[in-house]
Amino acid sequence: MRTALVIGTGLIGTSVALALAGRGVRVHLSDHDPDRARTAAALGAGSAQEPEGPVDLAVVAVPPAHVARTVAEAIRRGAARGFLDVASVKGGPRRELEALGCDLTRYIGTHPMAGAERSGPLAGTADLFEGRPWVLTPTPATDTEVLNLALELVALCRAVPVVMDADAHDRAVALVSHTPQLLSSMVAARLEDADEAAVRLCGQGIRDVTRIAASDPGMWVDILSANPGPVADILAAVAADLDETVRSLRALQSADEAKRGDGAQGIEDVLRRGNAGRERVPGKHGAAPAVYETVAVSIGDQPGELARIFADAGRAGVNIEDVRIEHATGQQSGLIQLFVVPQAAPGLTAALREKGWSIRQ
Repeated sequence: MRTALVIGTGLIGTSVALALAGRGVRVHLSDHDPDRARTAAALGAGSAQEPEGPVDLAVVAVPPAHVARTVAEAIRRGAARGFLDVASVKGGPRRELEALGCDLTRYIGTHPMAGAERSGPLAGTADLFEGRPWVLTPTPATDTEVLNLALELVALCRAVPVVMDADAHDRAVALVSHTPQLLSSMVAARLEDADEAAVRLCGQGIRDVTRIAASDPGMWVDILSANPGPVADILAAVAADLDETVRSLRALQSADEAKRGDGAQGIEDVLRRGNAGRERVPGKHGAAPAVYETVAVSIGDQPGELARIFADAGRAGVNIEDVRIEHATGQQSGLIQLFVVPQAAPGLTAALREKGWSIRQ
């Protein structure tokens, strides 16, 4: 691939463009808001000038409701040899393109499973897709050249290609992306009118659960409007679990010992099912989930502290598999949790103590 046209310079479009431009592809940028395209160009994502002729690949990075119209227009004017979109819903846009009578041999629906809470070109990064799944939804009509262009795009963005049926994809993302967004927002909404004293007690758990609630509402209305049925089905199942959990919690208030026992059993059941589901979430690099041990270290909120603790861990010959930082309320300090393979934990603990770090038990 030597040339590309990215239509839509939000987070995903700009990130695609930055990745391609960084690997030598001549990228042209287009957006309904010319200022956004110029901003992306200023970041090094390509040129805001129209290409002189057809490019190798057109990447449509617009909201799901506008995908079919935008792809159809690009095909009509012969903007590229191949066309793909990166919207988070696949079945609806494809059916709209079929209804418009488009030549779908030169089109493939795709979805990079990556994103961020922020939106717009300034949020774009060239490494957004590295190591992340990128779903491709070819049909029997998809031209081999177009599929190869899509695979080349995925490789240039250093993502991992995953081939799926479009409707199966939409059911999957309803479960692993769209429903979690709504649930995160629902939990965060409880904080809006909460007492200030309660909000000040927020710890890492509530931060983890509500992190994605900071996402752009307008963007999510577009996404959910394109995939309402599968999301509603999953929320209905969650609602059934919620009803049963509420019943179990009420039973725990009962003076009747048998009812309290039933309530405890109901709560334990949902928690155990949660354990089982969590164990199925892929681990590092998409491998099977691994069990790590935590080394918790008190850390000051001063420049260079994170670099120093990572350097000390490196000198101890320990690879940090994951990290979590919990800031102390009202203090210039916090707790950093270093996740390592179990056999490395004792050595890391000893090495950090020797360097003067305060280890929390």
